[in-house]
Amino acid sequence: MAANSSPRTQAETQAKTETHPGTRSAREWVSTLAEYRDPNTLRSSIELAISLLPFLALWALAWWALSVSYVLAFALSILNAAFLLRLFAIQHDCGHGAYYKNRQLSDWIGRGLGVLTLTPYDVWRRTHSVHHSTAGNLDKRGMGDVHTLTVAEYNALSRWGRLHYRLYRHPVTLFGLGPSYLFYLQNRLPIGLMNSARYWISAMLTNLAIIAALGAIYWFGGLMPLLLIFVPTTLVAATAGVWLFYVQHQFETTQWDMNENWNLHEAALHGSSYYRLPKLLQWFSANIGIHHVHHLYSRIPFYRLPDVLRDHAELAEEAYTMTIRESFANARLHLWDENSKRLLSFAQARAL
Repeated sequence: MAANSSPRTQAETQAKTETHPGTRSAREWVSTLAEYRDPNTLRSSIELAISLLPFLALWALAWWALSVSYVLAFALSILNAAFLLRLFAIQHDCGHGAYYKNRQLSDWIGRGLGVLTLTPYDVWRRTHSVHHSTAGNLDKRGMGDVHTLTVAEYNALSRWGRLHYRLYRHPVTLFGLGPSYLFYLQNRLPIGLMNSARYWISAMLTNLAIIAALGAIYWFGGLMPLLLIFVPTTLVAATAGVWLFYVQHQFETTQWDMNENWNLHEAALHGSSYYRLPKLLQWFSANIGIHHVHHLYSRIPFYRLPDVLRDHAELAEEAYTMTIRESFANARLHLWDENSKRLLSFAQARAL
């Protein structure tokens, strides 16, 4: 069975709603979730400090460890990837205007963190906004999402087209080659926004800052800090980030519709998963596994997402919940079947 701890088809979900008139629609949840939207300046600052300071300290410790043991330095860099992932999640909240009440402060913190995460902030903020406003819309795929074809679209491809799609969707590509391509190469240009000077400026200034930082590291430490600290830290964090993004929307009972049938709030709630992680991993990922709530109301600061589930347990008990073990099955799901409203494996699609 694919990604849910208690899988339920969309028809069954609809039946549940009809059977229990008190069950809220996705749109009705918005006013409730709005109560959690205001960030706390002190809390946001503390969360930033306890993420950024350990990251910098581990970087320095790993650099020192190069003089003792390359293995130790490498191990510390892998550990530091967890803090870099958390910094990316904070940058993510800045992009949603959810981190500080002062939007300019959020934006400049996001831009600064973008140098560490190798992500031009203004470019990412725009493409991610498109992702939020079009997630689950079959007519508006292509920006900020994992490329997903319907069964009919796949069957209409040529032999080489099918091979290309299968190679793209292979786990080695998505989670092996994909993270390095995305963060080391694609992020260097404002892909999808090439006609706007604003996004070129964002990308190029971020690139210059990254080059300056890497140049300083090489000047003072040579090649080994780059190979044994910078690369492992950024690559492991990137891989974890790509995996999280994948399982948040790619699961068997996710929701895709053509534009005329698509609804923003329904797609947010039912097309996003609740990734139930162990407490430590939940902390390092800044609660991003509570993705269905985040998509339904993206202005909620990450540290308030658990409050939503605490106060509204019904949101935590829906069928789109998955554990780490269950999430691995999602990697074999590649094609959306418009008839059964399920994400299928290639083998399942052939059997239709």
